Amino acid sequence: MALIPVTEAKEKILKGARPLAREDVPLHHCAGRVLAADIKARRNQPPFPASAMDGYAVRFADVGTAPIRLKVIGMAPAGHGFRGTVKAGEAVRIFTGAPVPKGADTVVIQENADASGGQVNINVPAQRLGQHIRRQGLDFAKGQSLLRRGTLLGAREIGLAAAMNWPRLPVTRRPKVAIFTTGDELVRPGQSPRPDQIVSSNSFALSAFVRRFGAEPVDLGIIPDRINAICRAIRKARSADILLTTGGASVGDHDLVQAALKAEGIGLDFWKIALRPGKPLMFARDGKRRIMGLPGNPVSALVCARIFLKPLIFALLGQSGDADDTVKARLGAPLPANDLRQDYLRAQITREADGSYRATSFPLQDSSMQRALTEAQGLIIRPPHAPQAHEGDLVDVILLDF
Repeated sequence: MALIPVTEAKEKILKGARPLAREDVPLHHCAGRVLAADIKARRNQPPFPASAMDGYAVRFADVGTAPIRLKVIGMAPAGHGFRGTVKAGEAVRIFTGAPVPKGADTVVIQENADASGGQVNINVPAQRLGQHIRRQGLDFAKGQSLLRRGTLLGAREIGLAAAMNWPRLPVTRRPKVAIFTTGDELVRPGQSPRPDQIVSSNSFALSAFVRRFGAEPVDLGIIPDRINAICRAIRKARSADILLTTGGASVGDHDLVQAALKAEGIGLDFWKIALRPGKPLMFARDGKRRIMGLPGNPVSALVCARIFLKPLIFALLGQSGDADDTVKARLGAPLPANDLRQDYLRAQITREADGSYRATSFPLQDSSMQRALTEAQGLIIRPPHAPQAHEGDLVDVILLDF
């Protein structure tokens, strides 16, 4: 297969991706979930004219001038509204959040009043009608659509939903992402590798990546370099929305993922992208399941996940946020002309005094160097055949968010 451009690969991966089924989830478990429907307020907030201060509920006609002495006819703590009516020459002791009694239209703060013997002296005249009263529906009104489908739910949104009287919310089911890595050379962290083995990191990094963007990872472990074993892992992940494999995506004698997919009757949509790092990425469809064969090199796997997997998860969640956001930055050092592959260069990103970004590529970009990825704040995008770039030139940068 010929190399295909990054944009074409992304289009193929996202083709037909629609939000998964909705489910109702208790509010306490909605953090990090994505709304599956618009949410309307079930009540007014506040539900009644409420006092915004501790003080006295009065008639503005009585307190437009001061000093004046009024009769205190009752008390209105929050949660215990005064049932009577305020008439001329009367006042009700009121506290923040309590309903304003009938007949009253203004609140005088307690600092401007002195009470004794069932009377209150208002020492400072009220400045306006309705002073220190929150009108009914000031925040929102019943029937208003306040949270939109596709919203990622955080503390603010959940607090608003609670105030709107929603104990549960309709959210999109989390995509189930099965992950396995292949290679006889791999052992899990904490094990003792032979001299010819290395410690595997991809499944752990990808599980964290998947969780970070709202999906549910299922780690199927390390699969040995045998077609039968890889076929069993592919079948085991049949219920997943996405199957991620790492390693075995190239054409060496021990790169067997393609052969295993073929043995399971699954044909490739594409293989090999004009991309660096990540050229040998594979993609296939098996009914509704999408299969993404990531390179075995840790940096390649995570860069490909950022470019292709994150937008796919967003699409399956129906998330309204932009999965492909980039910023403009000025180069901190020159870059040579590029070849036919689109480069994603690990870079140090700094913020200038004017708020603009400066991006300086690391000198070594080997796809096995995880430390450099950890120390990078972004990826400089170099399009295919881009000419030499000079210090100060503008480039597109992906800010790393995983």
